[in-house]
Amino acid sequence: MIIVVTGASSGIGALSARALARAGHTVYAGMRDTGGRNAPQVEAAAAFAREHGADLRSVELDVSSQDSADAAIERIVAEQGRLDVVVHNAGHMVLGPAEAFTPEQLAELYDTNAIGTQRVNRAALPHLRAQRDGLLVWVSSSSVRGGTPPYLAPYFAAKAAMDSLAVSYAAEVARFGIDTTIIVPGAFTSGTNHFPNSGHPADEAVAAAYEQRYAGLVDHVAEKLAAITPADADVATVADELARVVGLPKGERPFRVHIDPSDDGGWLVAEVGDRIRSEFLRRIDLGDLLSPTV
Repeated sequence: MIIVVTGASSGIGALSARALARAGHTVYAGMRDTGGRNAPQVEAAAAFAREHGADLRSVELDVSSQDSADAAIERIVAEQGRLDVVVHNAGHMVLGPAEAFTPEQLAELYDTNAIGTQRVNRAALPHLRAQRDGLLVWVSSSSVRGGTPPYLAPYFAAKAAMDSLAVSYAAEVARFGIDTTIIVPGAFTSGTNHFPNSGHPADEAVAAAYEQRYAGLVDHVAEKLAAITPADADVATVADELARVVGLPKGERPFRVHIDPSDDGGWLVAEVGDRIRSEFLRRIDLGDLLSPTV
């Protein structure tokens, strides 16, 4: 299959691109600034392809730009004649008291984590709809419905917005033969750049006021998340599970898959929510939207 993965310069995106390429797919690792900051990641992907005899390529793809998303998808379709799978992985995390983030910071976070998927969909879905075939894979977060420690509110809210888009899109593209899977990683505190590269609030005065009452909370959360995560937890298992699901036959892929070694309970809430969604669609005679038209 021909696959594009957004946010594939590092972390889950890079691991997923490699796992999919090892499985025999043609994979385009989408990333920003391929000729500059991410040039080393482009070379690393090329080296992996050579070493493993895999078809892993890099493509300039900035999810914050519709022109960039359009150009990336156009290049892939021009080179391959089709596009089969879109993996929505691009994302960014921030740490700090919610009040200390400016509205502009929240908007930027929503843009990266949620609105960026819309740009990529608008570029890719016309091709998938014309084919009457395809797969959307959304990399969500267990925080959408699971345990939610403080000081991560903007990130949690943005991922919840993306997850809601995924759920609605699933029904709306099903009659075009397009499948949907939502991959739900837990809080892996190592193996990704989420925590090391997380953003911080712009309003330092407000952040300082919170520090008086919540001194050391950021370090406390990081420490406790690490403590409840099993020592052998490997974020590569997320990529391996994603690749496994992609390889399943159309119509047999699970709607939602949790990979959460620390078990924050998100799977339980999601199970109820997804069941209610299914029951409701059947009640209004739209049960056919629960799986893609084959």
